Amino acid sequence: MRLLLLLTLLLPTGCFRAEYDVLVRGARIMDGSGNPSFRSDIYLKGDTIAHIGTLPKKKRARTVIEAGGLAAAPGFINMLSWAGESLREDGRSMSDILQGVTLEVFGEGWSMGPVPGTGVTLRQRLDSLERGGVSPNIGSYVGASTVRIAVMGHENRKATQAELDSMKALVDEAMREGAFGLGTALIYAPGAFADTREIMELAGVVAAHDGLHISHIRSEGDRLLEAVDELILIARETGVRSEFFHLKTAGESNWPKQELVLDRIEQAQASGVPVTANMYPYTAASTSLTAIMPPDVMEDGHEAWVSRLRDPAERARIRARILEPESDWENFYRLAADPARIVLVGFRNASLQHYAGWSLADIAAERGTDPIDTAFDLVIEDDSRVGAVYFLMSEDNVRAIMRKDWVSFGSDSGSFAAEGETLARRPHPRAYGTFARVLGRYAREEGLISQEEAVRRMTALPAARLRLDRRGRLEAGYHADIVIFDPAAIIDNATFTEPHQYATGVTHVFVNGVRVVKDGRHTGATPGRVLSPSPTR
Repeated sequence: MRLLLLLTLLLPTGCFRAEYDVLVRGARIMDGSGNPSFRSDIYLKGDTIAHIGTLPKKKRARTVIEAGGLAAAPGFINMLSWAGESLREDGRSMSDILQGVTLEVFGEGWSMGPVPGTGVTLRQRLDSLERGGVSPNIGSYVGASTVRIAVMGHENRKATQAELDSMKALVDEAMREGAFGLGTALIYAPGAFADTREIMELAGVVAAHDGLHISHIRSEGDRLLEAVDELILIARETGVRSEFFHLKTAGESNWPKQELVLDRIEQAQASGVPVTANMYPYTAASTSLTAIMPPDVMEDGHEAWVSRLRDPAERARIRARILEPESDWENFYRLAADPARIVLVGFRNASLQHYAGWSLADIAAERGTDPIDTAFDLVIEDDSRVGAVYFLMSEDNVRAIMRKDWVSFGSDSGSFAAEGETLARRPHPRAYGTFARVLGRYAREEGLISQEEAVRRMTALPAARLRLDRRGRLEAGYHADIVIFDPAAIIDNATFTEPHQYATGVTHVFVNGVRVVKDGRHTGATPGRVLSPSPTR
């Protein structure tokens, strides 16, 4: 007996059976509720949070993380991500995972499926991405533009009833396979060609599945109020839960409309209309040179657009429309007010890549051409949409939107590694800094909202909008998507001139219980899964 006791005492600790996989000890818990944080331990088992609180020391874990001085929160949800293609190239999701983003949601107008003429669905494309290995979880809205192209191509006309029925069937299929809802982008062709009735028909299908209609509305500038009213009307008439993509007011002359927009949304909420918004915390938008041209110029697709830009008569016609003092389309050239406020950031043609980071005004001066002609020429030479950043918004309006407790966050960007060919691009800094900027600059430094409230807007709020099952909170029984960060140090570092700089302050990230970031470095793990709305909610 004495010998057995002695052997037991001499056995190394590792020989004892560990009841838990991970213990995060002494963290400041920001649980997603928005309530004040509290100190506690977190126990993980498999992909699940097994317990929050103090357990007897005999309850052992294989891995112990001493989190004194650090905060623990649910993994952050990116409500507007363009990381689909960048994740296919590099599944690590470096610029987002190092901020604590554990779910990327795609589908602003365009989605990975359905793929025209192939029978390949959105879910099949997402499953393929998961099989390739991705660090974050992924999910998508079905893109209304993608569905329209599958049925009608790039034609600029109203859909027939038969075409509407075909589009509705594709939306229904995507919803049945787990799409979060319908994403519309109504300033770009071919989404701009859809009338309100068409969107209502598709939104009705989504409402039947309790999905979300999330929209880049028809105007964020001169016709902003009318565009806001359209989204609210669709929500009211169809009962579909609705959300604004990247809520903003573009163009200095339109900045005073911001208060009216917020009032209209809150009046709709008060009357029972289920409408919310997301945003990114910057005063510049990022899209492409398509945003300075009338949508009908892009009718019939990219090749037809480039062909029109090569034709002198068409160039003259398009130029005249761009320079009109008022337009019936979202004219970013006029909203920017100065080509110096339009910065080119994305080229495919290697001979043009040295222009990345230059303003349209500077490129025009270097070439000795008019800025509008320069834009036309760049599209032709690059044979692409040409990525561009537009300085359109006011800091006061950014803060006003962020104060609203119904606003979540999305980067509206890909997720990149600051290495290799990526360094030739000049993306908007939101690709590297959106979530850290909210927690660091606006919550900690400015006190605009508390860090606990910022965490709620990045976790529980969007999880509820997406109808996610057991995600978005730090609670026993929830999936172990967890970010551990230094609340006194987390900050964005990317700038418009030096965008390829990772945010700092995130120490550890777990996705489905697997550590993807350890001591601020990526582990190489790719445990991400395709997520869908819970069928039980």
